Amino acid sequence: MREIVETCPEIGVEYLTIFAFSTENWKRTQVEVAGLMSLFRRYIIKETRALNSFGVRVRFIGDRVRLDDKLTRLMSQLENATAGNSRVHLTIALNYGGRDEVARATQRLAQDVASGRLKPDDVDEETLPRYLDTFVLPDPDLVIRTSGEARISNFLLWQSAYAEYEFIDTLWPDFTRAEFEKLCTVYGGRDRRFGGVKK
Repeated sequence: MREIVETCPEIGVEYLTIFAFSTENWKRTQVEVAGLMSLFRRYIIKETRALNSFGVRVRFIGDRVRLDDKLTRLMSQLENATAGNSRVHLTIALNYGGRDEVARATQRLAQDVASGRLKPDDVDEETLPRYLDTFVLPDPDLVIRTSGEARISNFLLWQSAYAEYEFIDTLWPDFTRAEFEKLCTVYGGRDRRFGGVKK
């Protein structure tokens, strides 16, 4: 991940989101889940200084309720330690699922309607994004799906409505700077019309 993050400023990428662990990944064996959680804790401890020195601002999205206290404490510490950085905005999706995010956002929105802070008639497609985990982030321009899977796997469902997609066979651990640069170059040549007609 460090290699990809360090490539971002060189090719003009300001925002990068990594899908680390989905809400569906809890279905894996207890041993595998425990190993992944341990890996996340070690990564945060090991990489905080490097991320900070490189000017990376880190945010986490996803439901933290199911995560253990030590991990959530480390996540908050990393977010606070890097809050003043702006060279690269790195978002890590941890215990994240697009449907879960929309459901949680809708609950918060419904609470505001019920309490009178928001009128039902004021709810439109501009309202819901303010309740999403990504409310301070721009929608993604490009989504790269590694591992040879031809599905979006419940990732940023609302936000990716007009994202460009690349489905590649490379496994994430083997994803290189060169491949990232190539895919971004290909993206740069695409004609994005957002439902309109070509000018």
